Amino acid sequence: MRKLIRFAIAGGIGFLVDAGVLAALLHLTPLGPFLARIVAIAAAMAVTWVFNRRFTFERSSRSLAVEGFRYGSVGVTAALVNYGLYSALLLSLPALQPLAAMVIASMASMVFSFFGYSRFVFRTE
Repeated sequence: MRKLIRFAIAGGIGFLVDAGVLAALLHLTPLGPFLARIVAIAAAMAVTWVFNRRFTFERSSRSLAVEGFRYGSVGVTAALVNYGLYSALLLSLPALQPLAAMVIASMASMVFSFFGYSRFVFRTE
């Protein structure tokens, strides 16, 4: 249960970074909602990796390189799920605000990433 709470905290921090970067890029740059979201997801992934590595999960018995590759694999897959759902929502519901689409997509990818990180990356064997 403690891992889930810490993961939720990491996700909340990542969400704030994601939303803040997305909002800033939408208001300060001409990137638009699709390119701005890619930058925002990358920033959020970097922040959550640091938190998850230090506070959420115990280190695995794998080398740092293997663990890093697995973390990146799950993170990129979760980001693709997140971005795909975000894009699908914006394209199918043009009146939907980008931040609302981000919330929905982030919740779905959070479930995927928790199971991926806890079972594939940080599980001690």
